[in-house]
Amino acid sequence: MSNALSLDNLRHIQAKAAIPNYQRSDMKAGIVHFGIGNFHRSHQAVYLDDLFNLGVDHDWAIIGAGVTSYDSAMRDKLMAQDYLTTVVEQDVGRSEARVTGAMIDFLDPANPRATIEKLADPAIRIVSMTITEGGYFINPASGTFDPAHQAIVADAANPANPKTVFGIILAGLKLRSERGIVPFTVMSCDNIPGNGHVTEHAVVGLAKLSDPSFADWIEKTVAFPNSMVDRITPATGSREIDHCEEVFNIADHWPVYCEEFKQWVMEDKFTAGRPALEKVGVTFVDDVAPFELMKIRILNGGHAAIAYPAALLDIHFVHEAMQEPLIRDFLGKLEMSEIIPCVPPVPETDLNDYFSLIERRFANPKIGDTIPRLCQDGSNRQPKFILPSTADRLKRGGDITGLSLVSALWCRYFAGTSDSGQKIEFNDASADRLHAAALRAKDYPLAFLELGEIFGDVGKAEIFQKRFTRALTSLWDRGTRETLSAYLEGSLGV
Repeated sequence: MSNALSLDNLRHIQAKAAIPNYQRSDMKAGIVHFGIGNFHRSHQAVYLDDLFNLGVDHDWAIIGAGVTSYDSAMRDKLMAQDYLTTVVEQDVGRSEARVTGAMIDFLDPANPRATIEKLADPAIRIVSMTITEGGYFINPASGTFDPAHQAIVADAANPANPKTVFGIILAGLKLRSERGIVPFTVMSCDNIPGNGHVTEHAVVGLAKLSDPSFADWIEKTVAFPNSMVDRITPATGSREIDHCEEVFNIADHWPVYCEEFKQWVMEDKFTAGRPALEKVGVTFVDDVAPFELMKIRILNGGHAAIAYPAALLDIHFVHEAMQEPLIRDFLGKLEMSEIIPCVPPVPETDLNDYFSLIERRFANPKIGDTIPRLCQDGSNRQPKFILPSTADRLKRGGDITGLSLVSALWCRYFAGTSDSGQKIEFNDASADRLHAAALRAKDYPLAFLELGEIFGDVGKAEIFQKRFTRALTSLWDRGTRETLSAYLEGSLGV
């Protein structure tokens, strides 16, 4: 018989899962977090749960927040189970469940005024976020904040009634400044190069549109630490919900399944204090850039590289893609010959060993990570995870055959069918434009590269156009398998 996840049932749940050893009634909030998705609950919330289990920093509990219908649905699920989450860590030969209690409340996304008022509470000293790469209003081609985005323009015109995360944060900071309260730290936990800088540019950029003097105050007084976060965390579906109930006897509305590995590297840069996360494995450094560049180029770039050939070959799970020799070898050659040589040295890290770890993580069959998850939101991910490596190689005069093939595979994917003729379901805000461009590119390959907001100057480089054209033509004429084989044999770029 399963136990519905709740505070009252923890005494029964502990028979098959670890539970918090602290009393939730003793917890006080110190963090408001926007974007209570799976990654946050497998990462930041787990680190805090570990810290609370040490008996310290119980005034740093999390309050959830959001602005979307997804956030409202998640709030309903978590509220029904006292904001508890079952986190199942899986590795080969190991599967263990724990219940985390780091979250103690979830603000109503339909009531932004209440959220703004909570942000003005002196007890809230950190506002953090995992809002995905697409949530930062970045122009893909320039890589900078886009002040002309419709949502940003709307918030700038009506700052007292914001609709975006950054508009709400700005309004919260405004209240604190008016009331003489020390500003909170704004902490991004998303996979974006220089995520602290990107967040600062969004908040300050929005402020400049309506109140330039307040924008200056933010730049002088608010901390935006950069960080590198890492843990492979698939989406939850019926498979995970059923497994949680059948194996651990826990009826959780939305459990989180993840790999055993996790990492968090962060600048020690906070305006109003922070929890002692170094006690539970967080690494604080002066410069996060080497760590985040390593992770974004090698891991996230690796995910982007295997996603589209796997989709074109009708492969559903990531570990199954790694079992396909053509994809595994394609990833290995691409990383070792084109991506890793452009990654600067990282303190106390061997990049080849790091890639070997990545290969093992991708191949973990217990995770159940899916190719559709890796394929989603490519219009935001490709310019961050793949094209910067291409740009670096072009500057150095290095070979870009493999990186051009990655872009061609993405284009071929957006034609809408796999090699076998199966329909591909897109999950991308720019899906219609990408699909139209990919169809034109079948006869005129450069049509895809003319998406200037994505490819920028890379798309104008003659050698990239040549390599991309050859790869895309091969994908249409010979299919994915023969094209990957040609790349591995060294004949694709000839």
